[in-house]
Amino acid sequence: MSMPALLQNALRLPVIASPMFIASNPKLVIEQCKAGIVGSFPALNARGEGMLESWLNEIETALAADQAANPGKKVAPYAVNQIVHASNDRLAADMAVCVAHRVPIIITSLRAPDAIVPAVHSYGGLVFHDVISVRHAQKALEAGVDGLILVCAGAGGHAGTLSPFALVGEIRKFYDGPVILSGSIATGDAILGAQAIGADLAYIGTRFLATPEANVSDDYRQAIVESGAADITYTPYFSGVHGNYLRKSIVRAGMDPDKLPHADASKMNLGSTTGESASTAKAWKDIWGAGQGVGLIDSVLPTAAVVDQLEAEYRAAKARLAATFSA
Repeated sequence: MSMPALLQNALRLPVIASPMFIASNPKLVIEQCKAGIVGSFPALNARGEGMLESWLNEIETALAADQAANPGKKVAPYAVNQIVHASNDRLAADMAVCVAHRVPIIITSLRAPDAIVPAVHSYGGLVFHDVISVRHAQKALEAGVDGLILVCAGAGGHAGTLSPFALVGEIRKFYDGPVILSGSIATGDAILGAQAIGADLAYIGTRFLATPEANVSDDYRQAIVESGAADITYTPYFSGVHGNYLRKSIVRAGMDPDKLPHADASKMNLGSTTGESASTAKAWKDIWGAGQGVGLIDSVLPTAAVVDQLEAEYRAAKARLAATFSA
């Protein structure tokens, strides 16, 4: 197992909370980090002139104050997600703000972050990159990333199709650095399972949608609680990239989840602030992303309570396995 120095002895649980489009905001990130897991948000969520700078100031001030008030507490670092794609016309400006703030971890998505890695390494930050295949992993490693986020089958939002058992195993054949695993991880048992198959950290998103801190509607939260894996639709229709979404939200938007048109990936729109059509904006607001782990979520809890629950489940799973092996 390989844990970056930045994260050694800094986490209560081996977890990074994944950046969720629209849903992740400073309030959620702050509570995640205060609870001892890495909190993150997409830079594109900070809409408006100067908003990203304001969000970073808010997060840094709150975390510094919490650490000062609780010197022995594990307050985790935070991360910012950058979409490396032509549709993101904010990338250069947003990265300049992140470098100025020396953001501890940059999470990159879609294309290999060749130009981003040197900028982040210039101040000692880390770059973790989302991958869905061995080929993507190799390209990311050639770019010099510090860790790989394996986005496997069942993950919320833009997800791959490979089993974590397959992808983790193949990548561990040639890479012994930090691996973060994503895909239907919603319990402490699953966190331990991720480690058991070779990952260093679990990547959890959907579980934090059912919290009061997430920037989602009450209807969205309730749909998370009421849904199961069978209620998830995997489609490229809404962004040009395959992703997992709640069927209920697609039906509410007046569409048939089983008869969605094919999307042209060359016309991908991932929510940039310019050139965004009214229909695209409505889709991002009305179509709710979620992973197949929704069936394991049965209540809306504050973020701190979610992490408490995950830790209790994680410890119980370790004890259960230890007892099984000793027997």
